[in-house]
Amino acid sequence: MIETITAILLVAGSGFACIAGIGLVRMPDVYIRMHAATKAGTIGAGLILAAVALHIADTWVVLRVVAAVAFLFITAPVAAHMIARAAYRSGVPLWQGTVINEWREDELRRDAVSPPPPHSHGQTVRPQERSSQ
Repeated sequence: MIETITAILLVAGSGFACIAGIGLVRMPDVYIRMHAATKAGTIGAGLILAAVALHIADTWVVLRVVAAVAFLFITAPVAAHMIARAAYRSGVPLWQGTVINEWREDELRRDAVSPPPPHSHGQTVRPQERSSQ
């Protein structure tokens, strides 16, 4: 019975990992690729690690697997978010089929609310004029 459950977890985890790989190849832009790889890859790795823990059934292995899965579930989405944010801020274009750009809406809202940054000692800085000699 344990072998059957382990096999099911391994096949399901491998399927999710395969879906993540297909998503990396088939999706149109970096943001959607990252979404596919993060979601499916995290679930796939978690299922494969759960199969390892179930098959070995040692207390220390189970604790290590639980720690690894928890670490993976916490860090993978955060890392993907930060990489996507860096890509967006560095000007990587969105796919033309993207309908909603929430980051752009947030930037526009923030710019409308926040005052411009102060210049040196509250004075306006003007470019120096060159004298023609």
